[in-house]
Amino acid sequence: MSNLMEIENVSKIYGPLKALSGVTLSVPQGQWLAVMGPSGSGKSTLMNIIGCLDTPSSGEVFLDGVRLSELSPGELTAIRREAVGLIFQQFHLISHLTALENVMAAQFYHSMVDEREASEALEGVGLAERAGHLPSQLSGGEQQRVCIARALINHPKLILADEPTGNLDELNEKLVMDILHKLHREGATIVVVTHAPEVAAHAGRVIVLEHGRLVSDSVGEAPSGGAGEGEGEGADDPKADFSEADGEAAVLNRPGEEGLEKNTDFSPEEIRARS
Repeated sequence: MSNLMEIENVSKIYGPLKALSGVTLSVPQGQWLAVMGPSGSGKSTLMNIIGCLDTPSSGEVFLDGVRLSELSPGELTAIRREAVGLIFQQFHLISHLTALENVMAAQFYHSMVDEREASEALEGVGLAERAGHLPSQLSGGEQQRVCIARALINHPKLILADEPTGNLDELNEKLVMDILHKLHREGATIVVVTHAPEVAAHAGRVIVLEHGRLVSDSVGEAPSGGAGEGEGEGADDPKADFSEADGEAAVLNRPGEEGLEKNTDFSPEEIRARS
């Protein structure tokens, strides 16, 4: 089985903070990998680098055979648009767009908008009847499923999920995990960043980070402990978290002079005009 992702001796430094230190990792095509570790361990930093949202201070990253260090910010946006589907804990849906239009917005900067395909994506996550609802009219679980449909709409090679069940109740957590299992059975490569052993237990392989270093790599089951009871996400490094505008721009892969254009204040009419 060939590797979709190769990470070679990657370090990331923010001023005096070394968020990652010499991490080497390969992710074969079709694998479900869980990334665990306590707050501040480097999980979010690693996710951002895998998702082409940040670059390492040293080391090399290869995605589908492409050396990412050789790419400009705009080219990184392009490869993320083509190869990566992002699912965030905070959803990053555009508030004035319906569920259907949020999915179509991801098509907007990828190719032509296809309303039927977007509708089928929502149907695939059980939201066909909620397509015309705004994010404020959806539950947290429904919003996360819209995020999954949006992440999948451009047929990415890699699905990257950061705490995908962190804001969900038990029922909606099960719905989201069932969708990820279905995608994995269909051959998707999935990387889930989580602090929860019960979420990591769904993966076929689990790695653990501590203080920016890879300290455990196990196949078949999640390690006990490691993440810390009740610890949340978001304190890995000073730049690991995204603002609402950053997140919307990232998931839509909107190109700009520096790779991401943060203005996502476009109208439903603009989106539908591309169809």
